[in-house]
Amino acid sequence: MEANDVARYLKQNPRFFEEYADAIADIFVPHPHGGHAIPIAERQIVTLREKNTDLENRLRDMIRFGGENDQISERLHRSTLALIAAPDLETTLQILYHSLKEDFRVPQVSCRLWGKVPEQSYLPELAAASQELRDYAHKLGTPYCGRTPPFESRDWFDSGQDCQSFAFLPLRTAYTFGLLGLADEDAERFHSGMGTVYLTRLAELASVATSRYLPPA
Repeated sequence: MEANDVARYLKQNPRFFEEYADAIADIFVPHPHGGHAIPIAERQIVTLREKNTDLENRLRDMIRFGGENDQISERLHRSTLALIAAPDLETTLQILYHSLKEDFRVPQVSCRLWGKVPEQSYLPELAAASQELRDYAHKLGTPYCGRTPPFESRDWFDSGQDCQSFAFLPLRTAYTFGLLGLADEDAERFHSGMGTVYLTRLAELASVATSRYLPPA
């Protein structure tokens, strides 16, 4: 008889444990963490304790993640209110950068905007962007996270050569008109496997906030 046959029989005949309770009490099995043998009933208790510990750890993680998500939502809400009240493009960008640096601890933030830009504007965000970069932003369906900045974008950041991870968010409404870049010296801050839900919301918020002050293309 194979072990699987025994397991199948016991599952199909639960009264076995009632009829042979004395025999079960005499069965000893190895302790799961080594050492002496223990009764099978005690082995079940150990298993239940381990499962209970695992469930408690999962519950603590869920509570912690829920708290962190609440904090992120609150920060985004504050940023939204401040951006709505911004009177011009320069103030909008200052609020956006300040929120990312202070609320979300992103050390390096920059962006480029293109299309029809306001005349007599000297903002560095309105400096010329290569056609390759514009095409890249246009094709970017979701935020990019990784270690390779596209084209000339590394030069946007102070100490850009020291940055090891990047996130790039397309700015678009009816059309793509810019690219928001985040950078960090921590190589694991922005990586390809991370979730991008909040980055997507941030891209949408930044897009609506900045597009108000850019003439239609």
